[in-house]
Amino acid sequence: LSAYFCFLVTALGVTAGAHRLWSHRSYKAKLPLRIFLAAANSMAFQNDIYEWSRDHRVHHKYSETDADPHNARRGFFFSHIGWLFVRKHRDVIEKGRKLDFSDLLDDPVVRFQRKYYKSSVVLMCFVIPTFVPWYLWGESLWNAYFLASILRYTISLNVTWLVNSAAHMYGNRPYDKYINPRQNTFVTLGAIGEGFHNYHHTFPFDYSASELGLKFNPTTWFIDFMFWLGLVTDRKQAPKEMIQARKERTGDGSA
Repeated sequence: LSAYFCFLVTALGVTAGAHRLWSHRSYKAKLPLRIFLAAANSMAFQNDIYEWSRDHRVHHKYSETDADPHNARRGFFFSHIGWLFVRKHRDVIEKGRKLDFSDLLDDPVVRFQRKYYKSSVVLMCFVIPTFVPWYLWGESLWNAYFLASILRYTISLNVTWLVNSAAHMYGNRPYDKYINPRQNTFVTLGAIGEGFHNYHHTFPFDYSASELGLKFNPTTWFIDFMFWLGLVTDRKQAPKEMIQARKERTGDGSA
């Protein structure tokens, strides 16, 4: 249970934080929530918020081209993990320099996390998940470290990478059949709502990253709960009329 709780916090640091808040600016979050999401993002240990958001914006702008950091046209392995083993394609660097990321560094929370990133990763990703079970209920340090820290970290990494790989290759395309990203139920379950990828690439500004309704999207539920608490404002959504018109114009007819 402790490991799974850490996994959920880790996931929210990426999905609700680096992805929907900082990369896409699909909603606004007040300072206490931004601090929590930054800490959760350090627990995820997937590069700091600035680097993660920078690469993700380049991915959306130049998706499935050489300027895409994890171009799925180069194969499953490359888009899943191989892109981290090699130098970035020169197009990623050259075209990425043309995009404006100043809004990210205008946020003091992003600047603080970036400045102290290594220390925050050691604390959030490894020390706290190991220390808390050991201190509070006498779990062995061995179990706490390898389950709540290492196993949880390994699974969370691969779940995130599946959005780049599987969700760009397997599934239907009800919103835009002319782009690679797909709706992938397996990825949705693992990445707490990030598998509605055809929708997300069609309407990247939508805070829910999916059509609202009876959809499994814990990240959206979390953002909505934070809205209820008064910590979230300005949630952006695609109007139903826009969604339906896009389905009829470019969808594959699967939904």
